[in-house]
Amino acid sequence: MKKKILLGMSGGVDSSVSALLLLRQGYDVTGVTMRLRPDEYMSESSSGGCCSLDDIDDARRVCYQLGIEHLVFNFTEAFRRDVIDVFAREYAAGRTPNPCIACNRFLKFGELLRRARELGFWGVATGHYAVVKRDEESGRWLLYRSLSKKDQSYVLYSMTQDQLAHTLFPLGSMQKPVVREIARQAGLLVAKKPDSEEICFVEDRDYAGFIERYTGKKPSPGDFVDGEGRVLGRHRGITRYTIGQRRGLGVSFPTPMYVTKIDAEQNRVVLGKEGSQYSSVLTADDLNWIPFDSLSRPIEAAARIRYQAEPAPAVVTPLEGGRVRVEFSQPQRSVTPGQAVVFYQKDLVVGGGTIL
Repeated sequence: MKKKILLGMSGGVDSSVSALLLLRQGYDVTGVTMRLRPDEYMSESSSGGCCSLDDIDDARRVCYQLGIEHLVFNFTEAFRRDVIDVFAREYAAGRTPNPCIACNRFLKFGELLRRARELGFWGVATGHYAVVKRDEESGRWLLYRSLSKKDQSYVLYSMTQDQLAHTLFPLGSMQKPVVREIARQAGLLVAKKPDSEEICFVEDRDYAGFIERYTGKKPSPGDFVDGEGRVLGRHRGITRYTIGQRRGLGVSFPTPMYVTKIDAEQNRVVLGKEGSQYSSVLTADDLNWIPFDSLSRPIEAAARIRYQAEPAPAVVTPLEGGRVRVEFSQPQRSVTPGQAVVFYQKDLVVGGGTIL
């Protein structure tokens, strides 16, 4: 009997080609689009994001092209609770979260997999660029970064063993131009559709404006200070700033100044000169490990501190309370609380956590 797969479809080229590849491999595929954004953040067109009404329609039309069923699941309340609320709360606390990680953790491989099983599917698939393999010796499911330039393993580090065991990534290490060519040759209507790159519920990267509208609270102005606490000027609210920021501070200085710390408790933004935005050590919590259940001794790994950053050599040491200390061989620019740090050994994703 063919394995029944529920494929998450965003209406983009990656998930559409994933559907085609799964069909060619003999799977029984049903496409599903998750409606995530609450009505007040729903738009007709995607305009660089995703999850719009046009995206849902594109997914439906591709499913019709391929002769497979298309479903729409309404996960708006779960998305508001597990993603948007957390995003707004973290920003208000002076941290810079990555909502895509929370969406993958709780929605795409949490709620979607649960719903798939309820409906009798073996598991789920998505158009992510990553590789999952089972280690025969240990019996564990392992996550590897894709060899593609579009590698998305960074936002998948929180996947559990059960989720990895029941998830397919058909694109694996394929290069994006190859994926588009497959779509073109198959006549898929989304072959030339641009990639989505922005946070889907925030228009034009206006995070501070979104949080103000979402919470109904205007950000409180406060002091810019230096590392010794001397007042340098006034800021317009901590949600308007992130670690490493230099432009758009709203205050001019004789030399370039960078945001080095956001102190939500004191409503202060700490600034420093060039060089002050580098750190050699960070602490992380909320860890998830993939090849093993917990870290019992220090390990060497390449640590990636943001989605676009290159992994850098580091030693990861377990601490009390389930935290880890990460010491880099070379100072890293703009280590940002709230972002994920993900650990690699060659192409293997060892695990990751949230930077404190």
